[in-house]
Amino acid sequence: MQTNTLSNKPIGIFDSGVGGLSILRAMRKFLPAEHILYTADQAHIPYGPRQREDIRDFAFGITEFLLDRGAKLIVVACNTASAVALHDLRARYPEIPFVGMEPAVKPAAAQSQTGRVGVLATPTTFAGEMYHALVNRFAQGIQIYQNTCPGLVEQIERGELEAPATRAILEAALQPMLAENVDTIVLGCTHYPFVIPLIQDITGPDVHTIDPAPAIARQTQRLLDEHGWLNTSQAPGRLQFFTSGESASLEALLLPLLGETGIVTPVVWENSTLKAVHRS
Repeated sequence: MQTNTLSNKPIGIFDSGVGGLSILRAMRKFLPAEHILYTADQAHIPYGPRQREDIRDFAFGITEFLLDRGAKLIVVACNTASAVALHDLRARYPEIPFVGMEPAVKPAAAQSQTGRVGVLATPTTFAGEMYHALVNRFAQGIQIYQNTCPGLVEQIERGELEAPATRAILEAALQPMLAENVDTIVLGCTHYPFVIPLIQDITGPDVHTIDPAPAIARQTQRLLDEHGWLNTSQAPGRLQFFTSGESASLEALLLPLLGETGIVTPVVWENSTLKAVHRS
């Protein structure tokens, strides 16, 4: 396949739900000409408490779905799926570049003045080898405080970014960290950037919150440039959205979360295969 043909192919992005829209939002800023296929596996959300084998199967099924639609690069815009399946995805599809999520432990440890860092992530992310390797490699001498924020993903999926219940979840996670003099918060779930304003309202101006999305967009840009696959068109790239959940619910969240609107195509799981359902 010719390089100029690949430059016009889409990027595939997937997450368990709307969290990956935080990555897509950054992509639109850094790579506005790229066509993007976004798949939300909302039938299975949240991924965090699920069995690793199930998460791996979901990742394989969604990847096949995106590759069938011509994806030239795939962003695993889900920390849990990255922790569980990224290594296996790269092994199964060696010709496809993958960009995965990892908690920003390295920059947090480097910039912390108090030597105390808070990490908000799912149980599966905390249990993964990737997270422990990052802590062991980059956070020696740093005190790490962790919280899984139970219920926060579901609140964000409902679009309840400023609701009292959302604040209560974040206060329960953050107040003990603030009491320990944490000065940096790592967001280890792609859903969490959507509540950065609420996090900052709770922590105050002296605590820095690290949004992973810009770094993921820049890494995607580097890989595309390295392969000669950047879309250099002056026209904005096309967006296509798919969900295994309620398409109307995702459509309603696109404008408040992404700043753009779009049509969402429903998809269904048949065994381990994801298939589009064409609207009448």
